[in-house]
Amino acid sequence: MGSGLLCWVTLCVLGVGESSASRSSVCLQNTRYEITVTGETMTLECHQTDNHDYMYWYQQDLGHRLRLTHYTYDVDNTEKVEISNRYSISRSNTEDFYLTPKSVIPSHTSMYSCASSKSIVLHGHFLSAQKGG
Repeated sequence: MGSGLLCWVTLCVLGVGESSASRSSVCLQNTRYEITVTGETMTLECHQTDNHDYMYWYQQDLGHRLRLTHYTYDVDNTEKVEISNRYSISRSNTEDFYLTPKSVIPSHTSMYSCASSKSIVLHGHFLSAQKGG
């Protein structure tokens, strides 16, 4: 994805304690951490300034592969790749694509990644090379 933008956002959910003052993370190619408590509402924001039509949300649970969960083509055209009602997504302008977990629970704890591109990128390949015997 040469012309793409990839941002990493980590969401940590705690069972008790105070939530951070900031409820959203702006994705500008730098790492952000979001810590909140269960039951809170918060929104992750993917921001790009390259006028890309396509934007993507990926999720990677600890010990698992990165997987595409949502994408959008242009404003208000959003798609869920995985069947999940645990999140809502929105894109009301070209620059921003929002992911909002519904009533944050511990299973939302994950690495969330955002990307944008001029054309659609929905598939990837995993290559495992092993030393021959």
